[in-house]
Amino acid sequence: MKKSIAYFASTLGVGLLCCAAFAQGAQISGTVTDKTSGKPAVGDTVAMLDVQAGMGEVAHATTDAHGHYSLNEPGPGPYLIRVTHQGAGYFIAAPEGGGPGDIPVYDVAPKVSGVRIEADVMEAEADNGQLRVDERYFVHNTSSPPVTQWSHRSFEIELPPGAAITDTGAQRPNGLPTSVKLDPDGAKGRYSFDFPIQPDDGEKDTLFQISYTVPYSGKFAFTTQESLPADNVAVLLPKSMSLTSGSGTNFTPVQADPGIQTFLVKNVAADKALAFTIGGTGSIPREAQNTAPGNPQGDSQTANGGTPGGGIGTPIDTPDPLSKYKWWILGGLALLLATAAGFLLRKPAVAGMPAAGAAGALAIPATPGLASSATHGARNNALLNALKEELFALESEKLSDTITAKDYAEVKAALETVLKRALKRSS
Repeated sequence: MKKSIAYFASTLGVGLLCCAAFAQGAQISGTVTDKTSGKPAVGDTVAMLDVQAGMGEVAHATTDAHGHYSLNEPGPGPYLIRVTHQGAGYFIAAPEGGGPGDIPVYDVAPKVSGVRIEADVMEAEADNGQLRVDERYFVHNTSSPPVTQWSHRSFEIELPPGAAITDTGAQRPNGLPTSVKLDPDGAKGRYSFDFPIQPDDGEKDTLFQISYTVPYSGKFAFTTQESLPADNVAVLLPKSMSLTSGSGTNFTPVQADPGIQTFLVKNVAADKALAFTIGGTGSIPREAQNTAPGNPQGDSQTANGGTPGGGIGTPIDTPDPLSKYKWWILGGLALLLATAAGFLLRKPAVAGMPAAGAAGALAIPATPGLASSATHGARNNALLNALKEELFALESEKLSDTITAKDYAEVKAALETVLKRALKRSS
């Protein structure tokens, strides 16, 4: 993958590094609206962040009595606009061409009514004395009026004894996956995400992800609890592995992909103990973890008849509560870059035919307008915004010490190269 990144960077050429040099700074204005009260957000701090300079602040303002702000770009971007409202940050990519920079915010509380887990999806596979687990939590915030749940313990999870964390991430309802730190939370095995759970945007919710390993000798017994009420808890295993429910827990097998077993328990109360044992060895087929070809957006709400990625089929006598979650596999920055670069460099798709990214089944994270844009220019602008947000995610990884200095430099250089080509093509 690193070779692919280097290839994209080198083939675009040294000349692309200066393609945005003649772009002029512009004034960005907008209105910050408090969606909780429905009124302008007065007195909030608004900052412009330079993505290519370690997220350094290059301009700032304070919203007036009408929630209005105005900032001057010091030069060519990319930039992000951040509003801080009651201690929580809300971000947008700085709009191109003097477009409006309107930003919605929400009031903040440490605990909010209407926050629940729609699905806790655990994928497990085992070999060579190690059990590998990827777990994703899809968290709804349907508070009314809408309020963001945020504190240093916004979302709590429990890991089994001996777990070694290998990756963590989170995603806002309309954002891109971002690496975040997971903090120990007092009791052994308890951890917290310091990440806001914003109100849902339509059916888009907040996503949390963690990957970890535990020593494995052919069987492993889990005893865990959900910190919030959960509509669905699912365990996905290769066909060669097994799951046995423990006392007080009743996992039910449901129809699944040919290469995957799915076990489901519904309507789990907060702090109710779940016990089960996993046995055997095997690996989940990689194709089952990606969106299907012909769905370049990777939209969790569409494609494949509501089962993106060819995910979990329909359980017996009930609508599948899990199918829309299979698409969301938190990919590395290099994977996103390869797909984004392929999308940028390919020719416009023939009308009526699905567009496939350079990485085949890999998909660009959902960006409004990306799949529905009628022109290549519109798609390019959508990709431009996606790349800006990915640079922000990269800087977040750097600040949280979740990426090595070497990988940071390589990925940033390649992202900047593709971004500058996008800037040139959209000018």
